[in-house]
Amino acid sequence: MKKFEYMEKHGYEQLVFFHDAETGLKGITCIHNTTLGPALGGTRLWHYDNEDDATLDVLRLARGMTYKAAAAGLNLGGGKTVLMGDAEKVKSEGYFRGLGRYVQSLNGRYITAEDINVHAKDLDFVNMETDYVVGLQHKSGNPSPMTALGVFHGIRASLQEVFGSSDIEGKTFSVQGVGQTGDYLIGYLQEAKAKKIYYTEINEKHIKKMEEKYPDVEFVEPDKIYDLEVDVFAPCALGAVMNDDTIPRLNCKIVAGTANNVPEDEEKHGNMLKERNILYAPDFVINAGGLINVYHELQGYNRDNAVNDIRKIYDRMLDIYKLAKENDVHTQQAAKLFAKERIKTISTVRSNFIKR
Repeated sequence: MKKFEYMEKHGYEQLVFFHDAETGLKGITCIHNTTLGPALGGTRLWHYDNEDDATLDVLRLARGMTYKAAAAGLNLGGGKTVLMGDAEKVKSEGYFRGLGRYVQSLNGRYITAEDINVHAKDLDFVNMETDYVVGLQHKSGNPSPMTALGVFHGIRASLQEVFGSSDIEGKTFSVQGVGQTGDYLIGYLQEAKAKKIYYTEINEKHIKKMEEKYPDVEFVEPDKIYDLEVDVFAPCALGAVMNDDTIPRLNCKIVAGTANNVPEDEEKHGNMLKERNILYAPDFVINAGGLINVYHELQGYNRDNAVNDIRKIYDRMLDIYKLAKENDVHTQQAAKLFAKERIKTISTVRSNFIKR
């Protein structure tokens, strides 16, 4: 992979590789843009096939965090960490304290949090070595319920845009992935009296949990999730699931979920969804609830204040849909225009020094 060429093309600041021989810790931290403030983004632990796959993932995720923070109105930049390894084998106190030391070495330019296979209890070990970590158990805790809450409100806005009503009642949904955020999203949808919910999952433990927790929710095989005739398809697992193969199979009006980097190619597949008249809820806008929640830790955490800010995702989504129509662009592009305009505005504001 031509890393510098990719970084120059998309405006990255920093890409850091680290390794701890004692614990087997191998990871990459990426800082995309710190115009608005320190880069914040979770740490993902995944069994990547190779180093290039891990590098591309952290680059894409970090850039998404820049846009997510900017679009959410937060004074944060975008960053991310990925760890290469099998979550069932590598986790230990030493492993995560090693991660904490590497986070500390960046001297506050990057703040970490939880992501796939890294949980609040793991962050307690990270916190032993650095203060640059949020989502701690004794503060805001697991951000997944808040991420799902933001998506719930984003889905309501999407329904309003397509059907002229934000009501969940009477609508049908398919959810891809129920490890954490998908699970919570289904809970919100059921509480709002969704007509029918389907889900798919590859982890048997999560499937068993769903059977016990939500007996009315119907399981389908992973590859069949794209073909279901539903109002909303909610991708809540890994990214790149909107691609050449899946988009032609969709039988939904809206794609809106918790996953990051859902279009495999933002431009190509954003336009494919637009041409099929399927409303795509830009991932870095709709799934910002978790980020908004942990951001409030930096301000002095108050759950009610965090929830109020997360509710604003509803209005933000409608603003972006309006921008997409006005500029005749796909919604992901409109969301990027929305985020870049804020970064540009703040960079101008901060061009002159005023002592606080």
